[in-house]
Amino acid sequence: MPGAIEQITVESLSGWLAQKRAVLLVDVRERWEHTTAALPQSLLLPMSEMGDAEETRSQLQEAIAARAPGDLTVVAYCHHGVRSLNAAAYFQSLGFEGVISLAGGIDAWSLRIDPTVPRY
Repeated sequence: MPGAIEQITVESLSGWLAQKRAVLLVDVRERWEHTTAALPQSLLLPMSEMGDAEETRSQLQEAIAARAPGDLTVVAYCHHGVRSLNAAAYFQSLGFEGVISLAGGIDAWSLRIDPTVPRY
């Protein structure tokens, strides 16, 4: 049974990215949302398209392998941080460890880190 989902603040994530920490950003919003506003180099994996567990596991495994083998943190994000909690729990249930959710989502990122990221 997966444990509680850890969350990261936008400030902490910004620091991790500045330090070039091994992170895979997974955007679980819809395609139109990703087109409107997205964090750089994020993998788009909409929750509405996560039907098959094996396909989702394979997509994540490929993205992780392409980014950085070994110790990598998967950070799921959405608009406000609710869908990403559910997605992170799903990823944990698929056997992934080191999965966290971005508290406040991309909206908090726009408000507190980068105001050039459009709000919607």
